[in-house]
Amino acid sequence: MEKIKLCLSKKPLPSPTDRKKFDHDFALSTSFHGVHNIVRNQSKIRKLIWLVVVLGSVSLVVWQIYSRLVNYFTWPTTTSIEVQYVEKIDFPAVTFCNLNRFQTEAAAKFGIIFFLWNIVYKVLHLQEIRSNYTGFKDAIDFLASHQNFSITEFVKKNGFYLNSSTLLECDFFGKPCGPQDFAHVFTEYGNCFTFNHGENIQAKKKVSVSGRGLSLLFNVNQEEFTDDPALGFVDAGIIFVIHSPKKVPQIDGLGLSSPVGMHARVTIRQVKTVHQEYPWGECNPNIKLQNFSSYSTSGCLKECKAQHIQEQCGCLPFLLPGNGIECDLQKFYNCVSPTLDLIEDKGLCTMGTHNSSCPVPCEETEYPATISYSTFPSQKALKYLSKKLNQSQEYIRENLVNIEINYSDLNYKITQQQKAVSVSELLADVGGQLGLFCGASMITIIEIIEYIFTNFYWICILFLLKIPDVTPGTLPPQDRLGKRNHIEEC
Repeated sequence: MEKIKLCLSKKPLPSPTDRKKFDHDFALSTSFHGVHNIVRNQSKIRKLIWLVVVLGSVSLVVWQIYSRLVNYFTWPTTTSIEVQYVEKIDFPAVTFCNLNRFQTEAAAKFGIIFFLWNIVYKVLHLQEIRSNYTGFKDAIDFLASHQNFSITEFVKKNGFYLNSSTLLECDFFGKPCGPQDFAHVFTEYGNCFTFNHGENIQAKKKVSVSGRGLSLLFNVNQEEFTDDPALGFVDAGIIFVIHSPKKVPQIDGLGLSSPVGMHARVTIRQVKTVHQEYPWGECNPNIKLQNFSSYSTSGCLKECKAQHIQEQCGCLPFLLPGNGIECDLQKFYNCVSPTLDLIEDKGLCTMGTHNSSCPVPCEETEYPATISYSTFPSQKALKYLSKKLNQSQEYIRENLVNIEINYSDLNYKITQQQKAVSVSELLADVGGQLGLFCGASMITIIEIIEYIFTNFYWICILFLLKIPDVTPGTLPPQDRLGKRNHIEEC
């Protein structure tokens, strides 16, 4: 402390007159408007008026800046909608499934396949496995005796297939296409087939004329393919979903169905949505999926379920992405199904908000569709197709499905979530308020900081110099006086 005092004592300190002159000079020279009018005016009334004006302006500035900061930290957003017209537009992927999932002959020999598929399908759509199902006991016995049974191979071999007998016609933008242009994919409907799949070399298909696109004629062949009405599968036709080529198909809840004997005309639009990251929005740009090229909520949920199942059961359901040992039916029933219930009960795989397992994607492309139906075929076309396919007219009515998918117009809509207030806009707003009410700028703020720092520095020096010296071997003056009086009395 003495060294500090010695150092400070060598520096010349301003006298009270100098400090008063410093304050007066600052008031006259500062760029903070109004202050010099308080100092310079001789009239006390004018001084008072200017003091009120300056204090009122400062109060308004503080209130305005506070309200701007409060508004900024509520993270407000705006939504802009823009329509872009283009000469060519990317065609989406379309996944088709037969509403009757299994071949009749295989289902007749192996009737418990419906119950077994319900167990497997639970990984995509949580549902209760009903113990009162007629084949429940047979299925449990089968699980115990056929642990090496591969339901993957069974469904792939005995489910719906796509060849020249089930896909009678395929036309894309005036050019013929066929089963080779479709990629096989497993969904809750078993074997499904995707046109313009993301992993396909020909996936970069573009449409240059509206009103034309993909035209397909399916034969669902009700005699060859069947399903179990007891499980709710009572329709006949094709169910399909239109999605981005980079996105996994999600049939459940998003699928469009076309019954037999109908011509479904589907008109689509492309809508791109951009979400802001937290805290302005709910997306998280840092999340990357291991098994998909682009992020999607459905793909993320699948990976989340796969991770928990692999940790608990040591295997991986074939309907979920990833590399691992495929779960057999016994593990599906004894481990995978309870694990899925646990995931649902404890909310281990959630979606939507930024802190959930799977927040919304920062960018996504959707294809809203408008669908209309007409009876297919007409009386004249019925005779033509009956002769061409060598089938009865009744067979044509009960098995053929015509689907046509095209763009309504060559444009796409961008719905973009944007920050309502950026950092630069906040600074500009604050600077505008300072300039409007006080005529202040960044230079003014630096002047005030310098003034406050200088005065604080002088106060600290004066405070340190006034601290009395107290050393371990020295008594304070009053103690020395008391000791002297005590000696004199003795």
